[in-house]
Amino acid sequence: MTASLVRWLADGEQAFSAMLSVIEGARESIALETYILRDTAVAREIRDALVGAVGRGLRVRVLADALGSISLPASFIEPLVNAGVEFRLFNPLHPRRFLYRNHRKSLCCDGSVAIIGGFNISSEYRGDGVTQGWRDLGLQLHGPLAAEIARSFERIWAFADFAPRRFPRLRRRRQRSPLSATPGELLLCGPGWGSNPLKQAWIRDLRQASDVCVISAYFLPTWRLRRQLMSVVRRGGRVRLLLPGISDVPLAQAAARSLYSRLLRGGVEIWEYQPQVLHAKLVIIDEAVYVGSANFNTRSLHIDYELMVRLKGEEPSRAARKLFDGDLAHARQVTLEEWCARRRPWTRLTERLAYWLMARLDPLAAGWFWQRRS
Repeated sequence: MTASLVRWLADGEQAFSAMLSVIEGARESIALETYILRDTAVAREIRDALVGAVGRGLRVRVLADALGSISLPASFIEPLVNAGVEFRLFNPLHPRRFLYRNHRKSLCCDGSVAIIGGFNISSEYRGDGVTQGWRDLGLQLHGPLAAEIARSFERIWAFADFAPRRFPRLRRRRQRSPLSATPGELLLCGPGWGSNPLKQAWIRDLRQASDVCVISAYFLPTWRLRRQLMSVVRRGGRVRLLLPGISDVPLAQAAARSLYSRLLRGGVEIWEYQPQVLHAKLVIIDEAVYVGSANFNTRSLHIDYELMVRLKGEEPSRAARKLFDGDLAHARQVTLEEWCARRRPWTRLTERLAYWLMARLDPLAAGWFWQRRS
């Protein structure tokens, strides 16, 4: 995919500035989806820009996850609705389906430009990720791939309220932009049984990989993916994981840390980001680059609705590795000797419990509810 069709959004300042810019430049339609929409200064800026777009005659839709945005007050929503913005909460809370969330983050304008990444609409994401604000990452896309993202929004918007039909499944398929010399692919994930396009793409690329870099806010890969990572090292390759030193979800961090010992013994390098909360999602496997909303964990692969883009080629991989190296400069490497020396029995027990809850109980409960959905 050529540079003219892709723009990296290296931090929150760039991402929110780009969002406001493309909203201002939209001429026909705007579609915004997010997991968390929180009544903060940056959210009010975007709300005002969306209201202004309605005033210019555009169709504007906003989709926020009901659980992720549970704290959003009616006083924030009312100005949107009163102005003519179409607003929906994804999967209103219900005891049989509350586990299934829309974790996707995208902004699509006119079906021709899209912004994706890990950024929720809240002020803690604004900043450079070093001196202030959470560390996150995004991508601005133009052309056919942006149009595919817009079409995927149409599908998830159509069943956002889950009534009155049975709990549906967002069709999983890998979508390819045929007009790009170096193809980009849209990978959509959702709950249910069957093959997962993102997981299959990761495994396919890892089988032949020699250099792997992963940034993940919540790291809890399946056994098969862990085996593939360690296989890269056994073949003489290199695998580097950049994980949170500071996490907004301590349980997820503890579950990830329960895997450190076996990964380190397998030759995988682990680094922990130090300055701020790490929330970015980036996977680089040789010349394949994955960016979007999905973490390298079980929930993203099997429970939540997620959106990832796979780019292929020297140009995107070089840009992605530059970003990875920049973040690595603010990280501390975890060594096997240091890790084993500092862990106490109570810490190990807590980590194993966290692993069991997130890697075993969460998918088990989600599968049980899926079979009994209404």
